[in-house]
Amino acid sequence: MYLHHSKDWPNFKWDNDTLLPHVSKVRDLQGRLIGRMEGMGFELREEAVLETLTEDIVRTSEIEGELLNPLEVRSSVARRLGMDFSGLPNASRVVEGVVEMMLDATQKYKEALTKDRLCGWHASLFPAGRSRMYKITVGAWRGDEGGPMQVVSGPMGREKVHYTAPEATRLEEEMNKFMEWFNTDKNMEPVIKSAIAHLWFVSIHPFDDGNGRIARAIADNQLARADRTNQRFYSMSAQIMKSKNGYYDILESTQKGSMDVTQWLVWYFERLTEALEATDEALSKILVKGKFWELHKTTQFNERQVEMINKLQGDFVGKLHSSKWAKMTKVHRDTALRDIQDLVEKGVLLDTGEGGRSTNYILNLPTL
Repeated sequence: MYLHHSKDWPNFKWDNDTLLPHVSKVRDLQGRLIGRMEGMGFELREEAVLETLTEDIVRTSEIEGELLNPLEVRSSVARRLGMDFSGLPNASRVVEGVVEMMLDATQKYKEALTKDRLCGWHASLFPAGRSRMYKITVGAWRGDEGGPMQVVSGPMGREKVHYTAPEATRLEEEMNKFMEWFNTDKNMEPVIKSAIAHLWFVSIHPFDDGNGRIARAIADNQLARADRTNQRFYSMSAQIMKSKNGYYDILESTQKGSMDVTQWLVWYFERLTEALEATDEALSKILVKGKFWELHKTTQFNERQVEMINKLQGDFVGKLHSSKWAKMTKVHRDTALRDIQDLVEKGVLLDTGEGGRSTNYILNLPTL
């Protein structure tokens, strides 16, 4: 027995008293975050949106075991938002497709969810009409030609069935109910609606593949409605990825349980709270970056120095020394040393004082 077999399907129930503190905390964090973002300059807000969308798109695919190149994702998002993407690689068709879906979901959050729109998202996810090695039905509800749609894991011959979706003959009716509810129900608390929409859609499982990514896109669409803005400043998918095993476990136990989905909602709100709290750290980095460039708006830098400063403000791995600078900028070590010494004299880099064979340097960042 799965949820969709219940005579009460899809009338989900939950304990309001249990959810109230979770909803209140999420709503408080959302309000503070939106207020903080409104106090930032336009360019910093753009940078925050770019960082958030890039992470969200990378993580929602990673949950399904598909690793996207973050630089390609950033390039595609920046181009579509009209931001500078010079120096970034061209995005593959697969990356472009995922970006297209996620931006449509979050930037056009006021538009109705329709079959044509959902099928368009699905077609964007699978531009070649294949899921890895297998040909799938793209841009249309799935059929049952290969047997019932099941979520399985484990080696061939010893598969474990985690979930069996509704028969294909039910899909048109099931999806019509879902879309009508999503587009018209105004009485439900918006963040609760995001969690229910995620669970409801992934339980119908209307496509051959990509249901998880589309379910998360729908949830993000509803969160954008809750925030009343198309500017995304927090990533739910990043937190789900950190709790990936728990995500699949709670989905499985909920889909095999009763119509009371309180535990799923609690789990969802815990991740949402983490997503909102994690944004504080990310925004602090962006604010520090903005203050850094404001302090050095009259400082003269060459192209190599600008490139390396940007890398140091990003996800730079390891220690910076002249040999690494030379390798990363493709110049002689003497040139690298001159670049570094110039930045030290300008107060941009600091000697860590560690000594040894190579002197290491760190970026001299301002405090907020």
